[in-house]
Amino acid sequence: MQKELIPDATLVKDYMSGKESALEVLIIRHKHKIYSFIYSKVYDSDVAEDIFQDTFIKVIRTLKRGAYNEEGKFLPWVMRIAHNLVIDHFRKSNRMPKFDNAGEFNIFSVLSDSTLNAEKRIIKSQVEDDVRRLVDELPEDQRDVLLMRIYKDMSFKEISERTGVSINTALGRMRYALINLRKIIEKHNIVLTN
Repeated sequence: MQKELIPDATLVKDYMSGKESALEVLIIRHKHKIYSFIYSKVYDSDVAEDIFQDTFIKVIRTLKRGAYNEEGKFLPWVMRIAHNLVIDHFRKSNRMPKFDNAGEFNIFSVLSDSTLNAEKRIIKSQVEDDVRRLVDELPEDQRDVLLMRIYKDMSFKEISERTGVSINTALGRMRYALINLRKIIEKHNIVLTN
């Protein structure tokens, strides 16, 4: 008789309510897929093992804080954490361009780097996708100003004329767009900066 598989969501709830062994079941269930994903990016078993452990340390901390909201997507959530830690690894080892997030939000500066190798192109593509999704979450007036300024390289004077608002209003919308992008990035636990 086949033993019935306990759903991830049940194991997560069990772990969050104090049943430590539930986490062990989750780790055993998903270790191969998560470790293989990490290894396929770093090609170093020691680094992959470190990132795998860091991934589950982050998972444990989030679950212990009660900051995980179950939507039946435990594995994609863990894979996203692992992906972010892989990107962190490349940034720390100087194998990827550094992003300076002081002052103006300038993650877009990396998007025009044409000298990227295959590894960096994959990461660049992921960052571009993340940025597109983040920008889509902004209120329309903020999104419009941000797109005109960043992607169309328009001056605030030109944005003001195009949208029919004052330059100060255009500047304010850009400022709030950047503030809201940072909030969205934190909310979704997305790593775009070092």
